[in-house]
Amino acid sequence: MKKSISLRGFSAYRLWSQLPRIEVSRLPDVVMFGAALALFYGVLIVGRSWFGPFTPTVEISRNVRALPVYAGYSLLRITIAYGLSLIFTLVYGYVAAYNARAERFMIPLLDVLQSIPVLSFLPPVTLAMVGLFPGRQLGVECAAILLIFTGQVWNMTFSFYASLKSIPSEMREAAAIYRFSWWQRFIQMELPFSAIGLVWNSMMSVAGGWFALMVCEMFVLGDRDFRLPGLGSYLQTAASAGDTSSIIWGVATMILVIVLLDQFVWRPVIAWAEKFKFEQVESTSAPQSWVYNILQHSHGLARLRAKTLQPLGENLLLLFARKREKNVPQAPVPWRDWLVRLIGVAVLVAIGYTVVRVTMILSGLQRAELHEAALGLGATFLRVNLALLIGTLWTVPAGVAIGFNPRLARIAQPLAQIAASVPATALLPIILLVLIRLGGGLGLAAIVVLLLGTQWYVLFNVIAGAMAIPTDLKECCEVFGLRGFERWKKLILPGIFPYLVTGLVTASGGAWNVSIVAEYFRFKGQIYTTTGLGATISQATDRGNYDLLLAATMMMAATVVTINRLVWRKLYGLAETRFRLEA
Repeated sequence: MKKSISLRGFSAYRLWSQLPRIEVSRLPDVVMFGAALALFYGVLIVGRSWFGPFTPTVEISRNVRALPVYAGYSLLRITIAYGLSLIFTLVYGYVAAYNARAERFMIPLLDVLQSIPVLSFLPPVTLAMVGLFPGRQLGVECAAILLIFTGQVWNMTFSFYASLKSIPSEMREAAAIYRFSWWQRFIQMELPFSAIGLVWNSMMSVAGGWFALMVCEMFVLGDRDFRLPGLGSYLQTAASAGDTSSIIWGVATMILVIVLLDQFVWRPVIAWAEKFKFEQVESTSAPQSWVYNILQHSHGLARLRAKTLQPLGENLLLLFARKREKNVPQAPVPWRDWLVRLIGVAVLVAIGYTVVRVTMILSGLQRAELHEAALGLGATFLRVNLALLIGTLWTVPAGVAIGFNPRLARIAQPLAQIAASVPATALLPIILLVLIRLGGGLGLAAIVVLLLGTQWYVLFNVIAGAMAIPTDLKECCEVFGLRGFERWKKLILPGIFPYLVTGLVTASGGAWNVSIVAEYFRFKGQIYTTTGLGATISQATDRGNYDLLLAATMMMAATVVTINRLVWRKLYGLAETRFRLEA
């Protein structure tokens, strides 16, 4: 009996050993093939919904079973908006960095655009998109994606622009000596040099996209309902109803999505971007990612790169190199100059007409409304700068510690990303209730919400700056025994200065945006408000007072632009000249 069992087990073992094996290196290909099929199925389902007829009223369910579907909708909107933001960043930042004439207009325009709150964009963008796709759900979805785009793109563009302006001169000289075409400079010098800052600001942008979801997925204009199913509308509905359990489930779902994104997207990208670090000595402790290690050993991806990406890259290099050789100076064409002049005149006429119309609208405002807006401007200005100061005091040392220690970064980076992604409006009910019990009110709660919504811009940029400091400079500090204050003065602060300025610029603009929800909040049927320009904008939107909305938005934009021109632009110039990393 024992012998037969032994023989039967031995036969089963021989049969198992003869079965075909799936190599470990093939596992990523199988997983990615399955993920591609799931993505195709999801796009098919979403496309059927988006291109279907417009749904006039959408009921947002607070059932926990709806959370996976809502999370999928929101993640898709954020992904599309991020793709648009990345394209805009590369084009806008490149032109602004290398065209001095255009730079004088593009950077102030970027200051104005980042200072305009999402809530001010919301009515015109939504109505325009709905009018562009009448009777289709696609119009409302496009409006939501564009509004998320406005909440993501500005810090990425500022980061890419600042990186291009701080490229070392010896790298530019080497590119000129080897006669690089603009495509070679972009692919082999400019994009790699800006990669680390762009990656960390991309993480911050996606985190900021969750905040924009809270506004654009829950938009109601008068008797017109433009709500969309998603994780942002779920959290907003739960917060408005005071449903604490639904808020917890919604935040937990968001955290799960963020952790998955961190492991499968951002950690691999951070590990990949480490090879673009500008240094002469390789770091002994580089960021690691198990997903990136698996992808590096994938036969399918290696074959895809060899058959498609590498030949495509080589053909593009040859194409632009030939165009450079054939590019000979041509005589100026008169009609082009006249066309440029006509376009300039048309732009000036449009600006003049806009100024006249705006003046007519503002002249109809009552003195009490203007006084209220001016008083609110002063209150919001103080809150924004106080929040910026408090955030900078802790994010600079924390960001340097994370950027200098890859082990700490593996733990702290996903935690910071989770904290940055949780919308402050989802936590506002809890903050408000705690502060009311402690004797505070929305005035103090607004400062806390501003801090929660903006400090991450500084933190992520400081981490990127600390990680970009070359290893050989760190070793020089060790050799010369620089410690404490001297190390901060000679290495750390000069190394992170360009990134710190970018973080402060975007944090300042973001704080003004966050004020529209920090100073005016609905909770359990009650409205909590405090004196501030953000509260003025929110009240004007609720009442349909578009004249006051325009005036308050213009006051906010003018303030942000003035601060940028008087403070941040001078610091940008200092970063480009004195703190540029050069041999």
